[in-house]
Amino acid sequence: MVPFPAPTMPDAIALVAFPVLAAAAFRDVAVRRIPNALVAAIALLGVARHAASGLGPLFLSCIAASLVLFAAFMLWRRGVLGGGDVKLLAATALLVPPIAVPHLLLATAIAGGLLAACHLLLRRHAGLPVAMPSGAIGRVLRCEAWRIGRGAPLPYGVAIAAGTFFVLIRTGV
Repeated sequence: MVPFPAPTMPDAIALVAFPVLAAAAFRDVAVRRIPNALVAAIALLGVARHAASGLGPLFLSCIAASLVLFAAFMLWRRGVLGGGDVKLLAATALLVPPIAVPHLLLATAIAGGLLAACHLLLRRHAGLPVAMPSGAIGRVLRCEAWRIGRGAPLPYGVAIAAGTFFVLIRTGV
């Protein structure tokens, strides 16, 4: 049996980013807000990941993240993205090498399309009785079902987190 290699420092930092991204996605579903503290944590983890590895010069990543921020800001101005989504997308651009930012945007767009398809499918079946778990997760799911039934906007933080997970795993965490 071949043992797994020990994770490198950049890999460990990326692994720390996973639960932070998951928390941002969950928070977006629960209350349609992505806390600035989670966005700042993602950005700091991205800077730390660059410092711990040869992902490319940090200034190139900052330029790429700035371009993502500007493009996402323009989408926010048109009402396509929420403010938290804009900040989260720019912060996640710091987690990946600058050359992988287009892959991040594509993976996020694909995840967003799948999320939209799920919402449309669930909207068609809104009102059908479904067993929900009890507790906080059950409340969040019931609230989300209510939102879906009324055509509420997507929690795009979920797509951003999924796209980032995919790119981090694809590039070797």
